[in-house]
Amino acid sequence: MNLSERKKRILRAIIESYIETAEPVGSKAIADCIGMEVSSATIRNDMADLEAMGLLEKPHTSAGRIPSSKGYRLYVNELMEEHKLSLQETQRINQALHLKMQELDRVLDQAGRVVSQLTNYPSFSLSSGMERVTVRRFDLLMVELNAFIIVVMTDTNVVRNRLIRLPSDLTQAQLQMLNTLLNTTFTGLTLEEITPELMRVAQHAAGEAYGLISLVVSFAIEVLESLEHRTVRTAGLAHLLELPEYRSLERAQPLLSYLSEENDAARFPVPKDDPMRILIGPENVADALKDTSVVMASYDIGEGMRGVIGVVGPTRMDYAKITARLSYLAEGLSKLFGQGQLPGGKDEET
Repeated sequence: MNLSERKKRILRAIIESYIETAEPVGSKAIADCIGMEVSSATIRNDMADLEAMGLLEKPHTSAGRIPSSKGYRLYVNELMEEHKLSLQETQRINQALHLKMQELDRVLDQAGRVVSQLTNYPSFSLSSGMERVTVRRFDLLMVELNAFIIVVMTDTNVVRNRLIRLPSDLTQAQLQMLNTLLNTTFTGLTLEEITPELMRVAQHAAGEAYGLISLVVSFAIEVLESLEHRTVRTAGLAHLLELPEYRSLERAQPLLSYLSEENDAARFPVPKDDPMRILIGPENVADALKDTSVVMASYDIGEGMRGVIGVVGPTRMDYAKITARLSYLAEGLSKLFGQGQLPGGKDEET
């Protein structure tokens, strides 16, 4: 849309005033803030033209104008000035982006303890990372001459960012060149492929340039690792010794040792299709579980990841009660991560 510079200033001033105050804007208020020697009558005429173009609207109860949807679109596309993030803003964004994974660790711990208390069996909870994740796009945003923000988006639409401060200044042109190199060289690569590619680039890039490339790629590697990583938590191991089958320490020790190895998440399978899975006795692959039953329910964490909550106990466990409790908890976790709410409905007798 072809607008004069004056009308653009008037439209921008009206929109920004309305965003701030939520009050219709009159010609007198505009005359004070557009920084031009223009009469109120001229501004009123321009506002009438902008209204005729569908960019402004006039509420019936006011002499002022408010932006229309069309006006907002023009503002966003052409008139809006780029906002430079402050250090405080970037810190708050970083905290928000990392909060979900921090919450995940806390929820896994809490969910495991709850299940163990409800069932009187040892419990485990784990998150399953994605099998193959790549970086779809890099964006580097200048904050100050010696600081920029790395934004990494994966092919699963996960976005992470980090503020980087440098000992020397960096120009916008240098940042753009770095951004282009990263997007042409390091996108579409898995965690296993990205490090060899970084080593190859090291042979051709100058020292200072390679340092910047390495900074950004190292952050991308952290992002990919966090999405592919599987964490596991166990709780209530002491319950095992309360069961008649495991009162003998000689019998209980292999299973206790197996359950205590929290860093080895591969010990527990992740159901891919079944929301509930029960492995009884010899159906378990691990020797330590051959005389036990493992009941587990899966739930959606979001960002392409799934979680599992389950219990390990004797094959004589009450499967109906265990599956009911695990199923309800898994449903709650899916809704908590997906929608920020717990499941509703009537109370269940368990």
